[in-house]
Amino acid sequence: MSGVAGTVDLHAHSTASDGSAAPGAAVELAHQAGVAAFALTDHDTMAGIPAAQEMAQRLGLRFIPGVELSVHQDATEVHLLGLHIADVSGMEQALTTFRDGRRERARTMVERLVAVGAPIDFEAVLAAAAGGAIGRPHVAKALVNAGHVRDHREAFDKYLAAGRPAYVDKARLEIAEGIALIHRHGGLAVIAHPGPDGRRERVEPLIAMGLDGLEVRHPSHSGEDVKRILALVEHFGMVPSGGSDWHGAMMGPRTLGAMQVPMAWLERQDARLASRRAAA
Repeated sequence: MSGVAGTVDLHAHSTASDGSAAPGAAVELAHQAGVAAFALTDHDTMAGIPAAQEMAQRLGLRFIPGVELSVHQDATEVHLLGLHIADVSGMEQALTTFRDGRRERARTMVERLVAVGAPIDFEAVLAAAAGGAIGRPHVAKALVNAGHVRDHREAFDKYLAAGRPAYVDKARLEIAEGIALIHRHGGLAVIAHPGPDGRRERVEPLIAMGLDGLEVRHPSHSGEDVKRILALVEHFGMVPSGGSDWHGAMMGPRTLGAMQVPMAWLERQDARLASRRAAA
C-alpha cells in the first residue's frame, strides 16, 4: 500500500535516532509518497527537526515537529508521542539528560558484550549512531560490522533483547512526567501503538494526567485494534493519530503514508491545540 495524496503520517524516524534516512531525506521521501503533512518523531531527541523543517518548507509540505519518548506506566514501558512541539529548542535541552542516560546504557552493553566474548568498541557504536540518540540498533550494527552476528535480528536474538546477556534496561521516565514535559513545550501527548494494551482500564487513568490522544492507525494494529482504540478516543474526547512508524531500510517494508491517516484527524489535533492555547 502506497501513500495517498491528502493523507498524513505522524510517526516516522530518521538518523537522528534509529532510522536509516537523514531527516531531510525522510521528508523528501514522504513528499514523494504523496503525504501532505508529516511528523518526524525520533526517539528522545529533536535534533533532526531543523533540517526536516527546512526541507518541508522547500517542498511545500506541512511539517509537525515531534518526538517519541520512552516512558513507564506502572512497570510497563510505553512509547509516548509528543506532536506539534512548539518549543523545539527547549524540549531538546530537556531531553539532553535522557540522551546522556542512553549513552551510559550503550557503554554498559558494550562492557557486557566484551564479558561474553563478543567484543566491540564503544567508538564503533558512536559511529553507528552518527551523532543521533544512541540505541540498541546502533550496538547491533557494531556487532554486525565486527562479524559477531550476521544481521540485526541475530544481534537482538542473541545479545540485545530483554533477557539476553547484553540487555540493559533504560532509565525510567514515568508517563505523567512525559505528558507534562510535552505539554510544557507546547505539544500534544499521544500514546504510540497501544495495540492490545489500548483498553479502557489502561487509558482511563491517563486522562486525568492530561493525555491528549491515542495512535489509532499503526502497522502493528489489527482491524479490531483500530476499532477498539478509535472507540476509546471518541469515548474520552481525545484526538486520534496515526502513522507508519517508518524507520527506512532498518525496519523492512513499512511505507511512508501507508496508514492513510485522514487529514481530518490532523484538523482535530489543530483544534485541540487552538483551544488549549486560547485558554492559557
